[in-house]
Amino acid sequence: MTLPVSTSVQPLRPSLPWRLTAAAISGTVGLAARFFLHGLNRVEVNGLENLLDVLDRRKSQGRERGLLTVCNHLSVLDDPIMWGILPVRYMFDPENLRWGLGAHDICFKNRHVLSCYVYNMHVLTNPGSFTSNFFTLGQVLPTHRLWHSTAGGIYQPTMTQALKLLSRHHPSSPGLATYSTNGRDSFTSPAAYAANCNAWVHVFPEACCHQSEGSTLRYFKWGVARLILESDPAPEFIPMFIDGTQDIMSEKRTWPRFLPRIGKRFRVVIGQPSLVEHRFDRHRAAWQKLMETGDPELVKNGPEAVQLRVEVAKSVRDEVEKLRVSLGFPPEEDEAAALAETWDKEPNKRKFQSPVDGSLVNRH
Repeated sequence: MTLPVSTSVQPLRPSLPWRLTAAAISGTVGLAARFFLHGLNRVEVNGLENLLDVLDRRKSQGRERGLLTVCNHLSVLDDPIMWGILPVRYMFDPENLRWGLGAHDICFKNRHVLSCYVYNMHVLTNPGSFTSNFFTLGQVLPTHRLWHSTAGGIYQPTMTQALKLLSRHHPSSPGLATYSTNGRDSFTSPAAYAANCNAWVHVFPEACCHQSEGSTLRYFKWGVARLILESDPAPEFIPMFIDGTQDIMSEKRTWPRFLPRIGKRFRVVIGQPSLVEHRFDRHRAAWQKLMETGDPELVKNGPEAVQLRVEVAKSVRDEVEKLRVSLGFPPEEDEAAALAETWDKEPNKRKFQSPVDGSLVNRH
């Protein structure tokens, strides 16, 4: 059965109770992450000003375009732990914080969330969907992975939501108040609010936890290419690299497995911000030509579209790789690691040791 979606006109931003609850969640989680990092571990941050300067400008001057940050993925706690690097003054301001992608089968396992919100008043009404409410208010979008669900892929509704958040608001087509990820569930549509547009979206393009010798990278999935090629206007882009959460939440950890380890070193390096329209101008121009053909099949699956996604995803990965090397890791030796087909031999399991590079993989 396909669920109906709400078509009510949305206000500029969610209601005050919604915003206060979201601020409480983001602030509490941020404070906990900061205490854990700085109070129980050793922290080294390089380039924090690159991110903070952008956030400050977006706050004081208004958001004229989105912000896309990308990072390698080491453990199930990378987000929110990594955001403990932010000063406290940023933590209670959800409109200036990141939107992220979270696994539908983990973060949103309470599937029946149609009645979870009164759409315009935004009153939480379904006590059986605590995790869904928590992550929704924490600005996490329910994302299906093709490993676990046929509803996954770069054109799933959640990726469209992320794209709209990253783009400008279009008053002539404000969008629906809710959306479904699979035709059975229903979620409030954050992109329907003008105040949420030109937002900060953070993604882990590896799309799974990857713990390897030397913190090497897997290939980057094409969802990040869609965000770069189709966003309007082109967002700012900041690459990031983290190291240390593979020790805090090692895939080899013994009992109690649910507890993160302390006394570890956590490092993060944040690259220089740049404009996507400058860094990927050739790719975006080629994409626009494809769009002008008016052929949806060509745009989705045509060889030129596929090649554009491959090139953009690899270019993004190259920027993260530069940051990895800047921390003293040896440069990547095998360029084939950046290609999806290199990893095709991996088993269709949630947790395994990769036959490609011997890494520990958790498709949580």
